[in-house]
Amino acid sequence: MAGVKGDYQDLVDEISALLGAPATLENRDFGLIAFGAHDSDDDTAMDPVRTRSILTRKSTPAVRAWFEGFGITRATGPVRIPAAPDAGVFRGRICLPVRHRGVALGYVWLLDAEPGPAEDKLAAAMEVAARIGGLLADEAQAGADLSREFRAALTAGGGWQRDTATAALQTALGPDAEGLHALVCVAPWPAKDAPSARTVPGAAAVCTVPWGPADSGAEGLAALVRLRSAEALAPARTAAERLRGDAGSGAAAGVAVARRGLGDLALALREATAAVRAALAEPRLGPVAQWSDIGPYRLLTALPSGRGQDPCVRALLVPAHTELARTAEVFLDHAGQAGRAAAALGVHRQTLYYRLSRVEHLTGLDLDRGEDRLLLHMALKAARL
Repeated sequence: MAGVKGDYQDLVDEISALLGAPATLENRDFGLIAFGAHDSDDDTAMDPVRTRSILTRKSTPAVRAWFEGFGITRATGPVRIPAAPDAGVFRGRICLPVRHRGVALGYVWLLDAEPGPAEDKLAAAMEVAARIGGLLADEAQAGADLSREFRAALTAGGGWQRDTATAALQTALGPDAEGLHALVCVAPWPAKDAPSARTVPGAAAVCTVPWGPADSGAEGLAALVRLRSAEALAPARTAAERLRGDAGSGAAAGVAVARRGLGDLALALREATAAVRAALAEPRLGPVAQWSDIGPYRLLTALPSGRGQDPCVRALLVPAHTELARTAEVFLDHAGQAGRAAAALGVHRQTLYYRLSRVEHLTGLDLDRGEDRLLLHMALKAARL
């Protein structure tokens, strides 16, 4: 679909020129696709609703409900919507529904002003909106197919199945397949479809993926994000932050190491999901974590799950000993330096020593031995997962 985004911008600019007002194109979920230039000195032309749409690339649920209340989802022609200052809508709107074969796929918005555009101009603008509808329909179909191929490549077993699925994705991506990418994972993902890759900054493909126990039915979201440099992961983090916001509270995002081509998709997915698990377990790492930054969790997340807690920490992890467990972890996080650990905990050094002696008694470990310290440290980190 090379050039499609430019086509949208060209068509929005055509409508702006026809009607003499800056136009904005949004999809049916009120996600911003393109907007016309605003060169007016009238500040009311940039009311909070239009400004927020352009800056955040989406509208609030309240604004969406307000506009949909005027029947725009069913309309086949221009809809005039009055101003509502209490809702931040300081200027009236003209909505041009974007439809294809009777289905609403988006909306073109213009600020209204008396006497408003002539009917013939509006009719010409609706013809342009219909062309936009055709583009959106074509892209939605292509995006849906690519989503399925991306999911198949990520979830296929080994051997020929993975090779076949990867080859299909490579064909679908075209030249993008050989480019530099970072895989992003967001979880848990709410019970809704994956967004179109077009709405995710820099994404070449987006799909849902299984998350958690195989029988849980829970899902995460994966996105393949284009990069210009392996050292500059900013586009991947931007996409991760955007998707994590869409997932809602309680979600985290992980970013895998940058790679060229599709040969290591399975490894990239393991890295991204490991980073998510680490961010969910250790808030200081999240809410967006890069696999390269999660330290010991790079090893811990690779261990088989469901093995239970290491015996050395079972007695320490009961609710009655929460403070002792925290003390031990902070002490080990500070490389066994008592002064720094006591300061981090906000306790006297003697209090720290007393708590550590109780930890040794409960676990049977000797914290003067490096191997015992390592075992306890890893066991406490693993318990977070």
